[in-house]
Amino acid sequence: MYKRVLFLAIIALAFSSSEDWSEYLGGADRNHYSTLTQINPSNVDQIKVAWEYSLPDSGQMQVNPLIVKGILYGVSASVQAFALDASSGREIWRFGDPLKNWASTSRGVSFWTNGREKRILYTAGPNLWALNAETGKPISSFGNQGKIDLHLGLPPIAANKFIISNTPGTIYHNLIIMPVRLSEGADAAPGDIRAFDVITGKLAWTFHTIPYPGEKGFETWPKDAYLNTHIGAANNWAGMAVDIERGILFVPTGSAGYDFYGGNRKGSNLFSNSLIALDAKTGKRLWHFQTTHHDLFDRDLPAPPNLINVIHKGKKIAAVAQITKQGFVFLFDRVSGKPLFPIIEKKVNGSLLKGENAWLTQPFPLIPKPFARLSSEIQNNDINPYSENKEELVKTLASLNRGWHDAPSEKGNLILPGFDGGGEWGGAAADPDGILYVNSNEMGWIQKMVPTKMNSLNPGEKAYQTNCQSCHGSDRKGNPLSGYPSLLEITTKRSKNYIKQIINNGKGMMPGFNQLSKEEKENILAFILNETPKEVVTSASINYVPPYQMTGYNKFLDSKGLPALSPPWGTLNAIDLNTGKYLWKIPFGDEPTLAQQGITGTGAENYGGPIVTASGLLIIGAAKDGKMRIYASKTGKLLRTITLPAAAFATPSTYSVNGKQYIVIACGGTKLGTPKGNKYVAFSL
Repeated sequence: MYKRVLFLAIIALAFSSSEDWSEYLGGADRNHYSTLTQINPSNVDQIKVAWEYSLPDSGQMQVNPLIVKGILYGVSASVQAFALDASSGREIWRFGDPLKNWASTSRGVSFWTNGREKRILYTAGPNLWALNAETGKPISSFGNQGKIDLHLGLPPIAANKFIISNTPGTIYHNLIIMPVRLSEGADAAPGDIRAFDVITGKLAWTFHTIPYPGEKGFETWPKDAYLNTHIGAANNWAGMAVDIERGILFVPTGSAGYDFYGGNRKGSNLFSNSLIALDAKTGKRLWHFQTTHHDLFDRDLPAPPNLINVIHKGKKIAAVAQITKQGFVFLFDRVSGKPLFPIIEKKVNGSLLKGENAWLTQPFPLIPKPFARLSSEIQNNDINPYSENKEELVKTLASLNRGWHDAPSEKGNLILPGFDGGGEWGGAAADPDGILYVNSNEMGWIQKMVPTKMNSLNPGEKAYQTNCQSCHGSDRKGNPLSGYPSLLEITTKRSKNYIKQIINNGKGMMPGFNQLSKEEKENILAFILNETPKEVVTSASINYVPPYQMTGYNKFLDSKGLPALSPPWGTLNAIDLNTGKYLWKIPFGDEPTLAQQGITGTGAENYGGPIVTASGLLIIGAAKDGKMRIYASKTGKLLRTITLPAAAFATPSTYSVNGKQYIVIACGGTKLGTPKGNKYVAFSL
C-alpha cells in the first residue's frame, strides 16, 4: 500500500511543475503562491494583454483557472467547463448544455491523473462530472455515465433537498472530497463531509458534522438533531486544504441552519463553524477547533485554510492558518491542533429572544490583531464623511447594539465585519516565509429580528415568508442596494416560466427550492404574481418555522448607496505569522462614484483573493472598481494598475508556457451592480 501511495504522489508531482497552476488556489496547501519570477517588480509595467477568450454567455465568474502542461481549464458563467491553449486562448473543448441555466456560480475545476489518464472533475447543478481532460467527454465508467448526484451518501430525508457545489473538490490520491452548498434554513440537508472515488464515483467515507449517537460532539446538539428534520447544514462550502505528505485534510465548516435563530438547536453545535483535521484516507477526526459556538450570525469559515511553515520559539513548525469572516486569523500546529498564539474565550451578551440560548463566550485570538474593524470599535461619529444624510446615519448607528458578538435582537445589531466578512471566499495568499496576505471588506450590515407571524397568512405568503423573506423582504421590496432585488414588478421583466425556473433551481448565490412540494412552489409563485386568494389556512404543511426571522440582509448604507460607516471599506493586509505582527496594511480599491470626483484611497468592497510570486509580486483583481492591481509584496507599494473589461470577482492564476510567464483572470462582473462580462484575459511581457 505504501508503494502505491508513493507512486501516486510521484505521478502528482510529475504533473504539477512550477510552471503550472494545477490545483485550486495554486496547490493543495491553498497558498496562492507561485515560484515563477519572469514577471517581477522591475518589468511589471511592461506587461500587456497576451490573449482574450470571450464566452458566448456573460455573468459572474468566480473561477480560479487551472493550467496543466500548457492547457487552461475554466468554467463559464453558465457553468460550462472548457479547455484552452494556455499560450493563445484558443478553445480546445467546451462541455455543458448552453441552453441549460444552472443558475449558480463556479470557482473552478479539479484535475486528477494517474499518469495514464487525466480527468477534470467539476460540478453543474447537483451533479459531479468526470471529464476526459483531453477531449472534454464524460467518462462513462464514473458513476452514472460520467456523473454522480451529490446527494449520494446523504440520508433519505435529504434526497430532494437543495445541494450544489460552488468550489472545486480536493484531490487526495484517488479520492475527491467535495464541498457543498446547502440551504441557509432549517430545511437544509446535513453537511456531511464525503469523499468519493475518482475512478468509480463510489462513496469512500463520510464524516458527520452533525454527529450521530455515539459520535464525538453528539451531546452538543439536541438528541434528534442528526435526523435532519429541523436542523441541517454545518457544511463545508468554501473548500479544503490537504497536507499530502502527512495525509491530513483540513476542513472549515459553516453554520447550522437556520442561521439566525438557534432555539431549536441548543448547545455549542459541533462541528459547525469549526476547522476540522481529518485523516484524508478514512475521514477519521484527528482534531478540531470551533471558531464560533452556537452560531447566530452566519459566521461560516469562508475560505480554505493556508498550510504554512512558521518559526516559533526558534523551531520550524508546520502550521495551518484559518481566516474568518470576523477578521481573525487562527493559527494552529498542523499535527496537534495546538494554538500557536493565545486564544481566549471572551464573554458576550446573551439573547433576549424567547427560546434562544445564545452561547455566552466566544473564541477571540489575541494575536494577530483583527484585520478588519469590529462593531465594538465603532463610535457614533464613525460615519462616511462624503454622505449627505449624516444626521440620519448617526441616529441609526446610535440605535443599534454594537457589542462584539451581541446576540441577535429585535432592537437591531450592527454587524461588522458584515455577513460576508471580513475574510471572504477568495481566501488568503501565503509565501514560504510565513507571511499571510489577506484582502478584507469593511461593509457594515444591520441585523434585526422580528417574530414570525404565520397564523393569518395564506399558503403563498406562508411559503414565501419561510423561504424568501430574509432576502427579498416580507413586503417583496427586496433591498437592491444590498444586492437583493425587488419582486414587486418582476413580471414586467421576466416571464412566469422564468420565475418558476428560478424557484426550482436558484440563481447565482440564491438556492433553489427542490425540497419544497410542487404545491408549495406554486404557492410562492402565485404570491409573487399576486394570484393567491387571501384565505386563512393552517401552517401544517411547513415542517418547522423559527419563531423569529431576520428582516433581511441589509447593508448599512447612506442615501446614495455608499457605505454608511467611515472608510476604509476594503483593505489589503500583510501579516507575519512568525510574530503575529503586521508588515503593512493599506486601503484596497476605490469606490467608483467617488473616484469620478477625484476622491480615492477609500477602499472598496471586494470578492476574490490575491496571488503572490517568488519575484515579490502580489496580484489581485477582486475590487468593484474593475481593476487588477499589482503590488510589491514586501512593502505594499502599488506597482501597476490595469483596467479590466469587467470587474474580476475571482482569484487570478499565473503559469508559464514555452518559457513565457502569464497572468490570467476571469472577468465576469455582475456582482455589486457592476456590468456583466464574458472574458478570460491573460497578460504577459
